[in-house]
Order: sequence, then structure tokens, then C-alpha cells
Amino acid sequence: MGLASGGIGVIAGSCSTAPAEAGTASQHDWQHDAEWMKMKFGDWGSPGVSSQPGPMDNMLLRDWAPRSSVITTETLIEKAKYPAFDAHVHVVAKTEDEIADWVRTMDEVGMEKSLVLTGATGKDFDRLAELMPKAYPGRFHLYCGMDLSDIGSPDFPRRVVNELERCHQMGAVGVGEISDKGTGITRDPKLSPEKRLHPNDERLDAFWEKCGELEMPVNLHVADHPSCWTPLDVYQERTPDYQHFNLHDKGVPTFDALIEKRNRTLEKHPDTLFIACHMGNQGHDLASLAAAMDKYPNLYLDTSARDYELGRTPRASAKFLNKYKDRIVFGTDMGRKKSMYQIHWRLFETDDEYIPGRVGWRYSCLDLPDDTIKALYRDTANRIFKI
Repeated sequence: MGLASGGIGVIAGSCSTAPAEAGTASQHDWQHDAEWMKMKFGDWGSPGVSSQPGPMDNMLLRDWAPRSSVITTETLIEKAKYPAFDAHVHVVAKTEDEIADWVRTMDEVGMEKSLVLTGATGKDFDRLAELMPKAYPGRFHLYCGMDLSDIGSPDFPRRVVNELERCHQMGAVGVGEISDKGTGITRDPKLSPEKRLHPNDERLDAFWEKCGELEMPVNLHVADHPSCWTPLDVYQERTPDYQHFNLHDKGVPTFDALIEKRNRTLEKHPDTLFIACHMGNQGHDLASLAAAMDKYPNLYLDTSARDYELGRTPRASAKFLNKYKDRIVFGTDMGRKKSMYQIHWRLFETDDEYIPGRVGWRYSCLDLPDDTIKALYRDTANRIFKI
């Protein structure tokens, strides 16, 4: 986001600098721009005071970390209320000592199992199988990846299925994370659009069918947060920490087009269970997500890295989780730090308000009932992964 790297003021005085496009800046009097005023202040119309120039005009948005004056309940939940499965974590420990430290943290916070999205095949997957599940039986279960070598070859559909079956025999319980943010599953922007491998591509039909036959859920990341398709300007929703994910004007399908590709995949393969990670990247629009859940019974979700969606609409989010608890699994996707797990417990288990968030937004906690917590933390994952 140009605001962060170009020396742009975070609090506008009588006049502030705003980006005309990435890497450039132009002067504009935003205080008298009707659209800007509406976005910033809504129906309040203004900040209620007369803005004046001051030291904050030269402060970078990336440096702004406001210290709240709100005094409210702060609850520390050291250990999950019920044993939990983290169904979305990557390979965040690579040595025996690091994995041992990870297990100690899991014990301290009440994490019974970690389902690791390795994205690996071949010898890489075999090595991880030795390092984690065999070293700590019952604590780690692995997703394998997809063999994406030479996707244009006529024998690709057969090869990708063969490696899936081999990884399954080695202990893989699922497949993922399989991502398509617009350039296809291979993430190769150099491929022409017609050669890109999207989830609904017929070259993957046999693979998805085999996943269903082997009862291996697929962790599928399609699209991304919708703000990625909006310009990096003063109206960009997320902070500059996320600007490197931006896809605006990058020659990729629209957000809606990618979601439609996901939906066509769900429809083509009804016997395969797909976990759309990050709340399906639709946590900003729970009504549309609910419609998809109702239409596609093989669509499941994980909560990973969408704390900022759940926490900014806590009442609607709690209703959604309560309704679809049997098709949603808990996930983090944020490493293995002890406090990271614990603030998740706070978000789901307490009614605390105005807690720190990661995107410049404060959250309110969801205070979920016990049956939802049990399903979210453990029961749904236990059922669909059969572990």
C-alpha cells in the first residue's frame, strides 16, 4: 500500500498526501472530498471537530499503533476449554528440537493434535512423516500435496493420482493446502490464462474423485480476502502489512469468478469433501457464504487467519458458527506461539470486547456455547479425518 512506503500521513490535517497509483503520490485535499468523508466518517459526517495541521500529518500509517484508553474485561484463557485440533498449520518446525518445543506448547495450551498442511509429495513428504507422526504418535497428522510437475503432459492426470495414493499409504489424511488466487494452482503468472490449472479443470477430475474415494478432505484456498482486488489507495481496507497480497490489475480472474470456479468444483465432485480455508474467503459476507454452505453439502470451512472477520462481526459470526458447527474446523495458520493459541481461546470462549486485532481493527469475542466449541475445536475434525 503506497500509504506505508511513501511517507504518507495517517491522520489528515487540512491537507495530506495520497497515492495516485502504486509508488507515486499527489496532493489532494481529502478533507473536502465527499466520497472520502463518507468512507471515513459514515453518517456522522465528520470527526465532529475542526481538523488542524500537526505532527501526526507526517506519521506513516505502518507506524501507527494507537494505545486504547478503553477499560474493559481482559480474560486470559491459558488452555482450551476442550481438547483441540489445529486443522490448519504449516510446517512451522523442521528439526527434532523445534518439534519437541512445539509439542510442549501444544500440551500447555490444550492442543491435542496438529494437522499439518505440508503441501509436500515424494521424498519431502516421506521425510516429514518420519519427523512428525512417527516421532510423536497421535500428535501430528499430515496433509500431502499435489504432484504438479509437467501439468501439460498427457499423463499428468494419472501421475498426480498415483502419487496421491502413495502418500495416502504413507499416512496422509488429507490434501492441501491447494491454492488458487488467480494464477492457478501452480501459481505461475507466466502461464497464459488458458494453460493455468484451476480447481475445476478437467485435468484434476480424476484426482478429486480419488480424494473422495480415499476419504481424504481437501484443504482448498480459492481467491483471497476481497480487499486484494481493490486498489492500493486511501480506500484500501487492510493495512500495508497485507499489500504484497494485492491482485488488483494483475491479470487474474475477479474474486467472484474464482469463487465460481470453486463452486463448479464442488458441484462436479459431490463425493469429495473440500475444506475452504480462511472461512472460504467469504467471512466478510456471511449471507453469501451461508448460501454456498446450503447449496453444497460437501463444502466445509476452517477458521484459520480470519479472526479479523469473526471478531469484527461477533454476533453474526457466532450465529454462523453455531448453525454450521458440524462443517467448520478450527485452524490457526499463524505459527506456534503460545500466546497466539491462547488469544484464539479468548476470541471463541469469552465475551470480552475491544480486544487487539491484527488488521488495525479491534474485535469483540464470540462467547460460543459449549456444543459449538466442542464441534469447532475437535469433534468435526475428528469425524471427517477419522482420527
